Amino acid sequence: MARSTKEEALETRNRILDAAEEVFHLHGVSRTTLADVADAANVTRGAIYWHFKNKSDLFDAMCERIRLPMEAMVEANADGNEIDPLARLRETCIFVLMEAVNNPHSRKVFDILHHKCEFVDPLDPIMIRQTECYMEGHIRLEQILTNAIARGQLPVDLDVKLAAVTLRSQLHGLLNNWLFAPASFDLAPNAERLVDAALDTLRYAPSLRRLASSSA
Repeated sequence: MARSTKEEALETRNRILDAAEEVFHLHGVSRTTLADVADAANVTRGAIYWHFKNKSDLFDAMCERIRLPMEAMVEANADGNEIDPLARLRETCIFVLMEAVNNPHSRKVFDILHHKCEFVDPLDPIMIRQTECYMEGHIRLEQILTNAIARGQLPVDLDVKLAAVTLRSQLHGLLNNWLFAPASFDLAPNAERLVDAALDTLRYAPSLRRLASSSA
């Protein structure tokens, strides 16, 4: 049998990833097997193992397909040479929310991460990888906020660690609530206002200032 071309291999890989999205979203991550994904993609299990080492590798690739553009934006925003870090952060937050609204792939993966992952084993490779991604993103967010302080866009006494926790919690909460009950509020026309409200919290909340005894 002739070896598949690169284009055919890429098409098969994307078909497997599309099938993984569908099956993980339908059944949840822990109850989905590679055989389930193979059936949904109309490929053999061997074809899956050609592209992915195991279910964890497949899950990670599925997430990376939608995560990469977001991570690239956040990484660029964390650059100390960025002259308007708060505006770039605002753009990134709005982009993520609108991806959930407008991009079916992003919406399904976000929903899987929020509602279809049964993280119960701390040694599960999927849980370990998601924790790593979370911590990497948190470090970059703290860098962005630090850059914004240096540019005079946020208060000099802002508690960066607490501010990063607050902002991430607000954005994750918005996504979680909307994905769970989209009819509860209209995200698309309100995304900018919701992000601005979150950023205003960093600017004006006295409770997010460093305590007198805290180190700089």
